[in-house]
Amino acid sequence: MIDLGRCRWQIIATLEMGIMMLAHGMALGWLSAMYLYLSSDNTPLDEKLTVYQASWTGSLIAIGGLFGNVSIGIPLYYLGRKPIMYFLAFPNAIHWILIYFGTNVIYLYVARFFAGVSGGCVLSVFPVFISEIADSNIRGALTSTIVCATSTGILLGYILGYFLDYKVLPCVILLLPTIYLISITFLPETPFFLLKAGKTEKAEKSFYFYKHLPHEDSESKKQFKEFEERLSNEGTVDIVTINDYCNKEAWKAYGLIFVLLCTHQMSGNFAIVTYATTIFRHLNNDFEVNLSAIGLGVAQLLGMISAIFLVDRVGRRILLLSSMGGMAGGELTIAGLKYFASKQFLKEYGWFGLATMCFIIFVAGMGVGSLTFLVVVELLPNKIISIGCSTSMCLLSILAFTALKIYPIMMAEHGLGPTMIMSASVCVVALIILGIFLPETKNKQLA
Repeated sequence: MIDLGRCRWQIIATLEMGIMMLAHGMALGWLSAMYLYLSSDNTPLDEKLTVYQASWTGSLIAIGGLFGNVSIGIPLYYLGRKPIMYFLAFPNAIHWILIYFGTNVIYLYVARFFAGVSGGCVLSVFPVFISEIADSNIRGALTSTIVCATSTGILLGYILGYFLDYKVLPCVILLLPTIYLISITFLPETPFFLLKAGKTEKAEKSFYFYKHLPHEDSESKKQFKEFEERLSNEGTVDIVTINDYCNKEAWKAYGLIFVLLCTHQMSGNFAIVTYATTIFRHLNNDFEVNLSAIGLGVAQLLGMISAIFLVDRVGRRILLLSSMGGMAGGELTIAGLKYFASKQFLKEYGWFGLATMCFIIFVAGMGVGSLTFLVVVELLPNKIISIGCSTSMCLLSILAFTALKIYPIMMAEHGLGPTMIMSASVCVVALIILGIFLPETKNKQLA
């Protein structure tokens, strides 16, 4: 049973971070909503977008993410979580300003790079921040909530991109980074980092704040002392050495994280959402592609809401494995439609292709899309979480660039069928490997 009184500030802090994740999600959903418009004769740019330009526009967000991941690891370790949390609002704001003033594809390239920088920082710092303030029985739900906020942002990006004028949308979304910056001002640094920095008095106050405990109570002091002793006994607050990164526990974590991150990107989890309108055009149904993409966004959001309620009850492992199996089945079904169904069938039963795509994204949201970042943090040894998480997100950005670059080109040159078979194969391989080696991590003590 979750004690909402004790967890009050943990939940509020998560919701404040969710504002920034909402803005990041809207940046992700924006391209799918605007792609057909930007590539049409009515484009607001000097010339319409080509397939190859669109692939760069989509994938440069991953290059920006890589830059954010690489540059954030050391500051996150030495300066703390709060300074990084302030910084990451600014590249997101720059993204929307460039979109507003942009007149050619170069503006889009630079804008998407800045959106990626913000996203890379977000994915490096927020899961770490939550892991260091949250009780173990609510940590999974809180981490899933910020990922769910991203999904909500993607859906809003689809909807607002469809209904609002191209120049109006950036003005609306710029409010979110502003609200986020104001709201996090009152949050203290995590007790974990403050202890590591030798600021015991501040760490104690932070611990009481996030656990919602009275300051002068003997029971409160006892709980903080136990927290301090546990971290000390684990060596978590000691100076990190190269041996902490090169041992059996760490190498096992790296291997599992590599498989998880490959699955997160190469399964199509992210690329399908980014290029949703293009995929629906390949399915040749009579539904309006932007409205179909909105349906996809709703399905993803419902999947992630399901994860919030299930992750701390049934665990991470079963949700991840079920998600991979469901995605593989759905993607092979789409490939079968492209190989064996006639154009007449696709037009008459267009709802079936739409329903299958929604199923793929629903099960992805329930596991692969929502839990990967949580499990990455929980797999890493406590002592190397900051640098390890940042390094893992570097790999994620490289894989995201690869997936976003090849997806539109592969669909254009080889068709949707082979693309879906490729993604399904990744899911099947990951299902076998993780089914054998992935442990359950929901009871790991971090905060």
